[in-house]
Amino acid sequence: MAAVPRSGAAGDLRVFACGVCAVVSVKPRMAAAASLAAKALSGTAAVAVLLALSVQTNVFFAQYPTIGDLLYLPPTHEVALSDVPGLTTVVTGVPLEPVWRRIPAAVTVGASPGRVVADVPIPGVRSGFSARSAQLYLPPAYFASPRPLLPVLILLPGQPGSPSDWFRGGRLTATLDAFASAHAGLAPVVVVADENGGSFDNPVCLDSRLGNAATYLAVDVPDWVRTHLQVDPAPTSWAIAGISSGGTCALQMATNYPQVYPTFFDMSGDAEPTLGDRAQTVDAAFGGDTAAFARVNPVDLMRVRSYPETSGLFVTGVDDTDGIAAQRSVCSAAPAAGMRTRCVEVSGGHDWSVWSAALSDEMGWLAKRLGLIP
Repeated sequence: MAAVPRSGAAGDLRVFACGVCAVVSVKPRMAAAASLAAKALSGTAAVAVLLALSVQTNVFFAQYPTIGDLLYLPPTHEVALSDVPGLTTVVTGVPLEPVWRRIPAAVTVGASPGRVVADVPIPGVRSGFSARSAQLYLPPAYFASPRPLLPVLILLPGQPGSPSDWFRGGRLTATLDAFASAHAGLAPVVVVADENGGSFDNPVCLDSRLGNAATYLAVDVPDWVRTHLQVDPAPTSWAIAGISSGGTCALQMATNYPQVYPTFFDMSGDAEPTLGDRAQTVDAAFGGDTAAFARVNPVDLMRVRSYPETSGLFVTGVDDTDGIAAQRSVCSAAPAAGMRTRCVEVSGGHDWSVWSAALSDEMGWLAKRLGLIP
């Protein structure tokens, strides 16, 4: 799962307990059964319970929208990075869409699907951070010649989770293809990067004893993108977004590196980077040095720094009790730091049904902010 829900936990534990009971009860029931048919019936019943609970759990998390997602089948329209066309002439403009629509190539790409580039290693050249491979989405217009110089969205998963989660539970390809279809093939180039290093690792998006995840996202990932893809290099055309701990990380990047990411989208993030509570986090990351933590903690930074060029969005599910409290506290601090922000609360909890819908609903805001559409 991309994130463990922070509300509805009691119900989730009941689901798990039912599954355990079903498995535990199979052996004595089969032993007591008088016939082979009765033994088989007990085993079948236990399997049916487990399948039903698995389906219900998937409904709760919205992790696997399709059978293909469950089986981890390759995304449709997947290409290798080596098959992505190289440099070509470009079309520029702010906003970009009116200029692009005057180019003959725009007519031919409007209804085409985008392409997914899976398992792209982005090395930690400056940071030394060992990240898992990234995943890319390249919109239809990226394959045109001339090519519009597109903005960039860096997307982050939660913890536990992986970059591929955005293409499964997050339905990223469908969301961006729909947007591109309505805008002559235009959409941001999306890089789903790994800020954790492993499904159950959590360096809390900092440069610390736990690894240099912050430098990886602020330096290594942008350097790789600008070197290997033909995109708009201007910081005003770059945004960072994430879910759960990835949402917290997006805000961390925006407050610590506003010159790199002046636009952020925090979905269900925490009030601060955390490994459980502040004491645990400070001990693990900074050896108990609370001042070192305060120098990189978003809320502490917003008390002493100004961010007049930063714009952001916070989205949380109303059933995410802890998340609502955390996001409200951060939202209230942002305007005093000069940020232009919106704080949105939507139906749902701490799951993909909220996050995938949030990205789809806010693509217009994001595209305008990045200079893609008027």
